[in-house]
Amino acid sequence: MTEVSRRKLMKGAAVSGGALALPALGAPPATAAPAAGPEDLPGPAAAAAGRRPAPAPVHVTRSDPRYQGLISGSNQRWVGNPDYIRVVSSVDQVVRAVQEAVDKGLKIAVRSGGHCDEDFVANRDVRVVIDMAGMDSVTYDRERRAFAVGPGARLGTVYRTLYKRWGVVLPGGTCPTVGAGGHITGGGYGALSRSRGLTVDHLYAVEVVHVDARGRARKVVATREEDDPNRELWWAHTGAGGGNFGVITRYWLRSPDAVGDDPSTLLPAAPSEVLLSDVSWSWDDLDEASFTRLLRNFTEWHARNSAPDSPGRFLFSQLKTMHKAAGYFRMSTQVDAAAPDADRLLDDYLAAISEGTGVTYHVGDRYRAPWLYAVTEWSGFVEASVPRWKSKSAYVREVMPEEQLRAVYRQLTRDDYPGPYGMIAIVGFGGKINEVAPGDTATAQRDSIAKMLYCSLWSDPSDDALHQRWIREAYEDVYASTGGVPRPGGVNDGCYINYADADLADPALNRSGIPWHELYFKGNYPRLQRVKATWDPRNVFSHRLGIRKP
Repeated sequence: MTEVSRRKLMKGAAVSGGALALPALGAPPATAAPAAGPEDLPGPAAAAAGRRPAPAPVHVTRSDPRYQGLISGSNQRWVGNPDYIRVVSSVDQVVRAVQEAVDKGLKIAVRSGGHCDEDFVANRDVRVVIDMAGMDSVTYDRERRAFAVGPGARLGTVYRTLYKRWGVVLPGGTCPTVGAGGHITGGGYGALSRSRGLTVDHLYAVEVVHVDARGRARKVVATREEDDPNRELWWAHTGAGGGNFGVITRYWLRSPDAVGDDPSTLLPAAPSEVLLSDVSWSWDDLDEASFTRLLRNFTEWHARNSAPDSPGRFLFSQLKTMHKAAGYFRMSTQVDAAAPDADRLLDDYLAAISEGTGVTYHVGDRYRAPWLYAVTEWSGFVEASVPRWKSKSAYVREVMPEEQLRAVYRQLTRDDYPGPYGMIAIVGFGGKINEVAPGDTATAQRDSIAKMLYCSLWSDPSDDALHQRWIREAYEDVYASTGGVPRPGGVNDGCYINYADADLADPALNRSGIPWHELYFKGNYPRLQRVKATWDPRNVFSHRLGIRKP
């Protein structure tokens, strides 16, 4: 998910006791299949080429002892009941798995890392789960001059491989166990996004297994090249989220302004060192005035420091306000140590956040560390899982108004909700992210200064209703003036698809009159619908927040 992961944001609680003119689209143009990669060659051919053949697919049915461990992801609220799970290791295996399911009329879902917030994979209607864990390679493709990343690769593996071999980075999330498959196509972001953009801003191409109108599973490559007849399919994968058009079997990453064929120049350079800070506030020291001033200060600083060329773009911060039952809450901040006067940037930021509150923060961490350590190990960002959760999100375009600030305080200090795992976090956004036009990618939110994550986490299934009620009431309260949702185009700008919230598609829970797809995709949705009609005309790939045909 920074994507700010729910698991990462919960440290405090855990310690206290957690996308132009739209071209007409007809049938998909004929395209030659890409040259076989090492994982696509059959055994003898792979051996002749000096490559290791792909392992055989694994077929797990209900009688297999592994079945129970493969029918749910990280969020244990959702447990599926598929006929079988197919663990694949090559694109040809995916083609066969999809064709088999289509021929039998079985509903398909795809799992990469298993961190989906909702029941898009672990769903009782899903009969076949295609597990992408075996497609986890991170390599350099000389022909495409791009880095090839398998959807099953975890972000930590992606970061380590890119950094250790080539010194480059994909500016994605700070939860190392999240899979690249869903994270990238949902418009993933993280601690380097304010200075280096979103994941999708560096997406050069995508390989997809789709199903045509005749029910044939086919693999296709779509690139961002202007003359690529499949370019619209590439575009749709720059923010629509997973499970919409087919099975993603490979990403190719290269920055739009990259030239030449030296791999070390084709993605942003990774920082060698970062300045880390972790501070906290005690709820005992705060009242409504001081808390709301603190939160307002956060949005005011980001409003002043979120232009694409702002020196402040080198600073990324998460203010993780927990329910008062946690006793305190934290703010974790990272500054690129190579930024001009990095220490002063951090000092000025901390002073701005505290200004006028009358409250002193407590210093936890402040030190310089290798970037790779920060993104994979630092406790400010990286945390253990909590087994059950519910999330909601909002983009923030302007300084938060008083009614929203007071509502956040009200919900975090409710005595009728036990906490301490309820959280309303606000995270820095903007900078280089806002350099891209809303229609250039499917990620439409390109003028925000921050992003909010509402989350409740718990362990006991008997507490499901309690925690879901709190987060729904909190969300509706904060956005009461806009129908209970973060209406696009004002203070807010809708929601983030990687923090999926199926409540928005339920008329009983979203009574705002604003459809879920406007909240997530804004004006890009009709274009996404046309891509859907072209590449998945039989609606083989669907879920509760999936793109619908026109």
